[in-house]
Amino acid sequence: MPVSPSSSAQAARALVAQRLSELRSDAGLTGGELAVRCGWTHSKTSRIENARTPPSPEDIRRWCRACEAEGQAQDVIAQSHHAETQYVEWQRTVRSGLRRLQDSYVEMFQSTNLFRVYSPTLVPGLLQTEGYARAVLSANARLLGIPDDAEEAAEARLERSKVIHQPGHRFVLLMEESVLHYRLGKADAMAAQLGCLLTAGALPAVSLGIIPRSETERTLWPQELFHVYDDMLVSVELMSARVRITQPSEVALYLKAFEQLRSMAVYGREARALIVGAIDALG
Repeated sequence: MPVSPSSSAQAARALVAQRLSELRSDAGLTGGELAVRCGWTHSKTSRIENARTPPSPEDIRRWCRACEAEGQAQDVIAQSHHAETQYVEWQRTVRSGLRRLQDSYVEMFQSTNLFRVYSPTLVPGLLQTEGYARAVLSANARLLGIPDDAEEAAEARLERSKVIHQPGHRFVLLMEESVLHYRLGKADAMAAQLGCLLTAGALPAVSLGIIPRSETERTLWPQELFHVYDDMLVSVELMSARVRITQPSEVALYLKAFEQLRSMAVYGREARALIVGAIDALG
């Protein structure tokens, strides 16, 4: 079972805190003495050293200056930046709308050879139609309380998804059967999305698997939505944040979970039958 998806991010923050604590200790300073030199409260020093508060670049510069270790400041700042980009709250990235977020994935999509996606809740973004994507993105905008640019964001999502037709990429996409029955947007948009899925599995580079609701011998229960880019990066989508996992042992755990989920899925004719059943259920 995958561990908490925020564990890599918290571990990275803890390493930054440990490094700062070691600089203070090597300088022979108490927490209170460092706080005085930095011009802040002792409690702030404690929060930083216990990884409860991430230090800003200026905090790190003051800390290193107080410890007479200014030459290490840039390295620690870079380490802290890496830690903070592993766990990114949606509110910090989509303040002006969702279009920019879609565009931010383009470079990573182009550089990835093997995509593995598991979704318990939505049709994977790579297979979304414009109407379905617009409904999903508009709902996200309302939930997050940001400007609703769903139309432009949906266009950008479809544009980046053209990678699925480009040579040099392979896609293994899994979803729970329940995804086919979650009606998002109007009935005609949902019907169009399901119709698109009927042909998706026939794309040369795509393996589309659906885990049936009738599966009686599950080896793994439904997990959080996650993407694996090659064998290097796992991106987990939570309600409030995106978590980027790069620690090899955790990536390996997600790959193990993915293979278990994949073994329970049906493909080809059986998958198409489940999709047709969902279309019929639309009435």
